[in-house]
Amino acid sequence: MTQPESHLFYQSRLRRPLVDRAEGIYIWDRSGKRYIDGSSGAMISNIGHSNPKVLEAMRKQMEKATFAYRLHFENEPAETLARRLVEYMPEGLDKVFFVSGGSEAVESCLKMARQYALAIGEPHRYKTISRFPSYHGSTLGALAATGMALMSAPFDPMLKQMPKIPAPTVYLDHNQRTPEEAGLYYADFLEEEILRQGPETVLAFIMEPVGGASTGALVAPDCYYGRIREICDRYGVLLIYDEVMCGAGRTGRYYLGGSHWKAEPDLIALSKGIASGYSPLGAMVTSGKMVDPVLDSGGFIHGFSYAGNPLACAAGLAVLEEIERQNLLTQAEQKGNLLKGHLEDLMQRFPFIGDVRGKGLLLAVEFVADRKTMEPLPPELNAHNELVEMAYERGLIIYSRRTRGGRIGDHFLICPPLIIEEEQIDELLGIFTDTLEEFAQKHKLKYNS
Repeated sequence: MTQPESHLFYQSRLRRPLVDRAEGIYIWDRSGKRYIDGSSGAMISNIGHSNPKVLEAMRKQMEKATFAYRLHFENEPAETLARRLVEYMPEGLDKVFFVSGGSEAVESCLKMARQYALAIGEPHRYKTISRFPSYHGSTLGALAATGMALMSAPFDPMLKQMPKIPAPTVYLDHNQRTPEEAGLYYADFLEEEILRQGPETVLAFIMEPVGGASTGALVAPDCYYGRIREICDRYGVLLIYDEVMCGAGRTGRYYLGGSHWKAEPDLIALSKGIASGYSPLGAMVTSGKMVDPVLDSGGFIHGFSYAGNPLACAAGLAVLEEIERQNLLTQAEQKGNLLKGHLEDLMQRFPFIGDVRGKGLLLAVEFVADRKTMEPLPPELNAHNELVEMAYERGLIIYSRRTRGGRIGDHFLICPPLIIEEEQIDELLGIFTDTLEEFAQKHKLKYNS
């Protein structure tokens, strides 16, 4: 069906069908075709679509007030959601600053860190070390900390690039290190970079506890996290966790991805699953220990018009209540283990699957040309895009990126809503398996039929 000319534009000229409705893990287009939302949008729709309790909470708030500017009024949904979020945070992280999305949350963390340094008399600290590859957002500040040259290079003259250290891609290493040795090896890059930059100039280190789009659900060895915290403490460097994708219960068991390791950060960026796509919402979480000096020295020089929007916060509060009511933290862990096991089974049939990784329902599959060397598929195959299109035609939505710095490598994030049932996992896997077979046949890749 031919669509009329669109006056919208985003990253490309790609057109998609018009969405009609969504419910649970499914989305329908105007023609009636049904899709499994196998990536929760962009790892956003954690509690699934059209949850009636969330919609009802939003309706009730809409009847009261949809907007109240923070300089004129406080509002109950924002106050309540902030208090409830703090209950899930590491001890001492008791201050919340609401925003509208992930880039804003990261930007807020960077600005809070800098203003805190100024407030305590350390004006020379301004460098934020991050990892390569990594993705932290599209605003200029967040982009400067993003380790993906493909995205940042056009804007280099407009921003100040921050130092990078290697991400802990242990699965690509060809050596005899134990997991503990590998974890410490990668963590120690941080100390080396701090010393190279000059400890007195380093403000913060930002990382995703479980990797997102740039590294495909990358999980470091357990000892990595504690060593990172230890190094930060040694040099007075603030630790920022970018939990935009891995937070809000997606990794299972805990609300925060970083809580699996108990290496507590100084600042946290949250978004995506915090309101599960029902309204634009994000948050920076930090401590009174940091906020008080900043406010005492003249105030936090930062803000957004929709910060603490009552309708968005009402949605976020209802989403948190649904996570609790449906016990979705446990569900994410259990269903994630089940799905990951099935994806690992596919490695026996498809030798071009080089790695399956992740935690909870933040999972990824990476393609390679050779599993022994982990050489990526030839980039001209455009696997990261082609497989997504093949799956989409079959009614399965998955999410892909170039694995190794944005230019080569192919990984696919398979991250359905946390409410997915076992039979729906089977349905998802059936479509994904058929897609893998089609891809293998088209490109004459070996597989076991």
